[in-house]
Amino acid sequence: MIVVTGGAGFIGSAVVWKLNLEGVDDIVIVDNLGTSVKWKNLVNRRFVDYLDRNDFLELILDDKVPFEVEAIVHMGACSSTTEKDADYLMENNYHYTARLAQWAVEKNIHFIYASSAATYGDGSKGFSDNDGVSAELRPINMYGYSKQLFDLWALRNELEKKITGIKFFNVFGPNEYHKGDMRSIIHKSFGQIRETGKVKLFKSYRSDFRDGEQKRDFVYVKDCVEVIWWLLENRDVTGIFNLGTGRARTWNDLTRAVFAAMGMEPRIEYIEMPESIRQQYQYFTEAKMDKLRSAGCPLHTSSLEDAVSDYVVNYLGKGERYL
Repeated sequence: MIVVTGGAGFIGSAVVWKLNLEGVDDIVIVDNLGTSVKWKNLVNRRFVDYLDRNDFLELILDDKVPFEVEAIVHMGACSSTTEKDADYLMENNYHYTARLAQWAVEKNIHFIYASSAATYGDGSKGFSDNDGVSAELRPINMYGYSKQLFDLWALRNELEKKITGIKFFNVFGPNEYHKGDMRSIIHKSFGQIRETGKVKLFKSYRSDFRDGEQKRDFVYVKDCVEVIWWLLENRDVTGIFNLGTGRARTWNDLTRAVFAAMGMEPRIEYIEMPESIRQQYQYFTEAKMDKLRSAGCPLHTSSLEDAVSDYVVNYLGKGERYL
């Protein structure tokens, strides 16, 4: 049985989609549905059972999991970069992950977990996933810090030799519809263009970046789950790895790709960035992909234009179609 935590969420449900495509349906979904509409991400999926995240943790702590677990793909977390409840992030993103990892290692269960590019902070320390660099990183929001704490805990306990972490960069694609303000700019731009014919992007507050020329490493969720599938098939590959395209692109590039996919000429308006996020804003991210490539992973990421076109034409353009 493969357990996918956060299995009703964005990346988690895409993992289940990939598993189903590969003929795997011995899956247990672990999540916290609450009043969210993310349950819709599960409607097209095949799996054996669903467990609330707290119930699953209780089974772990009591060592009473009633099924044999082959692997845990731990995508469950609070992914909001603006979440201000530090205690919640500590418990949900750090302690919960540590308890699952400890149990998995004790039971010799393959454990893959989601870290984040938010651990790199303002990027002044670079974007190398070399273990020796990790302790020097300084996240600029509490979400990134909660992810950083677990990475450091894993390294301190030498668990990087037994588990696999993935530092996701800017992931976008189908099944993100429930994420509110944490949705990708592609999704937000599509809605803005449909309603107003234009897109609003934040102005730059640094002289070395023109408006809209801030850069991120945007990676398609379909490419991400190909890597996760490869990791599931290659259990001997352990460590903490970046997952992006390895090529930073501008917000302007991204927005123009959305306009092109919609068959429209670009109209972009630059607006003031809220002061509350100006000090936490990443102006540049770009995954260094050498480590994962050296581990043997056959990385074939889509171009930004191709990925955006697939997302817009085949999903957003058809009424937010699900994987």
